Amino acid sequence: MYLVTPIDINPDEMLAHIVDAIEQIRRFKDIEDLVPNPEPDDEPDRLQLLAEELLFDVEHLRNVEKLLDDKRQIILQGPPGTGKTYTARKLAECLAGNRERVFLVQFHPSYAYEDFVQGFRPTLSNRRPGFELRSGPLLHATKLAEEEPEEKVFLIIDEINRGNLAKVFGELYFLLEYRDEKIRLQYSGDPEERVALPKNLYIIGTMNTADRSIALVDLALRRRFYFFEFHPDKKPIKGLLKRWLETNAKDKLWLADVVDRANEKLADRQAAIGPSYFMKKDLDDENVALIWEHSVLPYIEERLYGEDNRLDEFGLVRLRKEVGGEQGEKGEQSNGGSDNEDA
Repeated sequence: MYLVTPIDINPDEMLAHIVDAIEQIRRFKDIEDLVPNPEPDDEPDRLQLLAEELLFDVEHLRNVEKLLDDKRQIILQGPPGTGKTYTARKLAECLAGNRERVFLVQFHPSYAYEDFVQGFRPTLSNRRPGFELRSGPLLHATKLAEEEPEEKVFLIIDEINRGNLAKVFGELYFLLEYRDEKIRLQYSGDPEERVALPKNLYIIGTMNTADRSIALVDLALRRRFYFFEFHPDKKPIKGLLKRWLETNAKDKLWLADVVDRANEKLADRQAAIGPSYFMKKDLDDENVALIWEHSVLPYIEERLYGEDNRLDEFGLVRLRKEVGGEQGEKGEQSNGGSDNEDA
């Protein structure tokens, strides 16, 4: 190794090197000034990305977001198989930015206020039975919203019309309308304790319009929620199956026409056949026939109760011929239901 000592350095050479280095730095600085600093990438539009995933027009998702910002609660309503619950979960996770801030509960006839809001539950302490007051999903979501006031928290109520809403909601009817006010809950042990729904807590319900219990949804609830339609004859669901088939199973485009034709025959938009029955990976003729025979036809049979003579109208082979779809050899063997003329 060669070591440089002060004796070895020529002052004139050292000065020349310093001048040269300064000139190089100056040139580099001039070039840097000519090149604009790259702007940081804009945050991707999460709703746009979600719309592309769902095959929706993003404006429909933006409309739902606007309705939520206004009333803080909305119900996605439509017949089965239209993707209400799937969309509600995806949208909530998108807007919340974290699935940990999304709560999900499903209503049913035996669901009560004590399950949803707050109630006493049996316990065993030191081998002695007793009761303790426990919070339900509503209060858990409320607590998280209060702890994270800058974040959006979502509570999804699936099949909201299957529960006895007046019994389940209790004071929630008041709190949904008056977000700025607090109220004492019926099981609260502290007379001074009051609860309010934070403004950053959003509620998304789903409602099956083919369920006859929809008639039980009273006007008090309808006034407190916005309602957004998920029907096969209306966007964003209209044309969804065809869009999905174009991307995932182009040779099955005839299926979208078959479903549309079946819905025309049903003539009940509240009970129409939704697209999600068939939005499955590796969809082939055999799978289509199985889904039609064991999922779609039983549903149609229930809707046509007392009109058994009409069931043959909904055979897969017959419908496919009506819409002009070519019937392959495999389809002839699995016709997705009995057709008198084809059996």
